Amino acid sequence: MQIKNNSSKFQLGALMAPGLLIFALFTIYPIFRLLIASFHDWTLASMVKQPFVGWNNYKTVFSDKTFWISFENSIVYALVTVPGQMFLGLLVAILIDGIRKISVGFRVLNYLPVITSWVIVSLIFKYIFNTEGLLNYFLFNILHITSKNVRWLDFRWSGLWVAMFLGIWKGVGWNMVVFLAALQQVPKVLYEAAELDGCKSIRKFFAITLPSIKGSVLFAWVMLTIGAFNVYTSIKLITNGAPAHKTETLLTWMYYKAFSTGEFGYSAALSFIMALTLCFLAIIQFKIMKKKDE
Repeated sequence: MQIKNNSSKFQLGALMAPGLLIFALFTIYPIFRLLIASFHDWTLASMVKQPFVGWNNYKTVFSDKTFWISFENSIVYALVTVPGQMFLGLLVAILIDGIRKISVGFRVLNYLPVITSWVIVSLIFKYIFNTEGLLNYFLFNILHITSKNVRWLDFRWSGLWVAMFLGIWKGVGWNMVVFLAALQQVPKVLYEAAELDGCKSIRKFFAITLPSIKGSVLFAWVMLTIGAFNVYTSIKLITNGAPAHKTETLLTWMYYKAFSTGEFGYSAALSFIMALTLCFLAIIQFKIMKKKDE
């Protein structure tokens, strides 16, 4: 029996070893190297030898005005897109859950934006909201609502709102799938009992539906927050940080500092600041949901 157990452990270890090796080589080691780089003066001018500078890279990040602008933009992006995606996704999921005959067609239509390329839809949105784009053509040339073409992408908040609108539109389908799967697991007996007690639809939603899908709500909340702070493609292609880096987010600013100015140590420090921020937010989110359960 002992030999059999040892053999099973050996087989289990042999099966896990390749995956663990790949994970360590391509995930753990790069993170470790990035952490070391964040404490060194690593620039294009010091590719051969990087002197140790301690916390200087972190001090430089926190003293950088553009960092705080990008940090603020990332927070605003998360505050707008995360609730927007969750609310619309849950609304669509509830509507589809109540439609049985043609629900498959509605699922496909709502999920199509999710599988579209970020590059393609970002370029389409840029074409629509450009100064000489499709929206201004309708507003100025056809409907005559505006007196001139509106420069949607040339200002900080209007440019960010275009990217946020794209983020919400593209993420509703994913939230629909998550919430629809959760809604279908809620026992119908609970709704039948609530109807016998005279509960209306709104009361049933807050008393039965929402508490029953809390796990999915927390999952979507955490994942969407992480995704919001990692927004890159839409900002890069729609505004490219313009005007004067006012629409940068943490990820686009990190990329700019690393590959446009060659300040890799700065970018490494910024990446860990971003990671710690996400960990802090995730802890808060878990605690909020835990308190609601209590």
